Amino acid sequence: MNLLSKRRVAVGSLFFFVGLCFASWASRIPDIQSKFDLSEGELGSMLLFLPIGSLIGLPIAGWAVHRFGSRVVILVGGVIYALTLPLIGLSPSSWVLIPVLVTYGMLGNTMNISLNTQALDLEDQMGKNILASFHGLWSLAGFTGAGIGAGMIFLNMTPAEHFGVITLISLLILFVAKGYIIKEEKVSEGGGLVLKKPDALLLRVGMIAFLGMMSEGCMFDWSGVYFKKVVLAEPELVVLGYVAFMGAMASGRFFTDKLADRYTKVAVIQVSGFLILTGLLTAVFLPVVWSATLGFLLVGLGVASIVPLSYGIAGRSKLYSPSVALAMVSTISFFGFLLGPPMIGFVAELFDLKVSFALVAMCGLGILLLSSFRKQVFLIPPKFPKKTA
Repeated sequence: MNLLSKRRVAVGSLFFFVGLCFASWASRIPDIQSKFDLSEGELGSMLLFLPIGSLIGLPIAGWAVHRFGSRVVILVGGVIYALTLPLIGLSPSSWVLIPVLVTYGMLGNTMNISLNTQALDLEDQMGKNILASFHGLWSLAGFTGAGIGAGMIFLNMTPAEHFGVITLISLLILFVAKGYIIKEEKVSEGGGLVLKKPDALLLRVGMIAFLGMMSEGCMFDWSGVYFKKVVLAEPELVVLGYVAFMGAMASGRFFTDKLADRYTKVAVIQVSGFLILTGLLTAVFLPVVWSATLGFLLVGLGVASIVPLSYGIAGRSKLYSPSVALAMVSTISFFGFLLGPPMIGFVAELFDLKVSFALVAMCGLGILLLSSFRKQVFLIPPKFPKKTA
């Protein structure tokens, strides 16, 4: 295995570590609710503090990576991120848990920006698209973390004990991978805190990622409810739509890079928008188990490529450093993840869930139009710049 391949394995293992930590926290949310005797409304309010922290962390992450380099931020931030996880389980009260969740959200997005910056630099060195495969490893870690969480619950381990085990695994991954995490070369000078207006390219890419994240967030939170209340699936089949979506999204990310190499990023994004539109409309107009499952699978395949390919385009901005460009696009797209699920609920309250999902289908149409109209703004050199390994 050559040096670049070893670096790819190392960076991939770090994407996996971050996904594992997040999934481990998510798997124990019901236990956290029981520990503090939170109502559904109180839990919902508590869960908002993690995305608030994520949002606060975005401009700081872009500045930190530009100032210190992704290697330093990954190694320092990764250790702190791993050590913060057990603090969630050890929090003695909800008032202590709030700042811990805000900090955890900030660190999570710091790792997101720094890892994607590192991956883009490695992508340039390897001369081919590889970013989506790293996002696929993050999704795979989600399945793994959920499985480990189920096992820990079966063994009657407390969240603090569970998170402590994950922290040890995470620190081991960081220790093994650190020798292959490089200091990337700066390709542009645009730095500073991300409190400035993005250019036309980043705004367009950000809106595409916004619509993709809105679709993704809605599927995460509402797919089970849709199968229960609209599809009227049997209890044992309610989770089928979510599994189809998640499985397709995770596996699709491992094929995205090769498709982008062969057909260009723009073409893959266009097809992805069409898949989201078609999949959701299939579930809306044919709300039975087999067709809704197929529809959700198509949505998963469509969502799979949007964020990694958007990051890949943004990271080659000619005006801003990769970390700052990524932070800008992440900031725009993150609002889609925040606004999508509540919008589904409000529209469903006024009309019904089918109308809500039909509106989300328009996200796919928006992606298709944004990536088709004046697509010259997406032109990227057909060959990656070669660098010395």
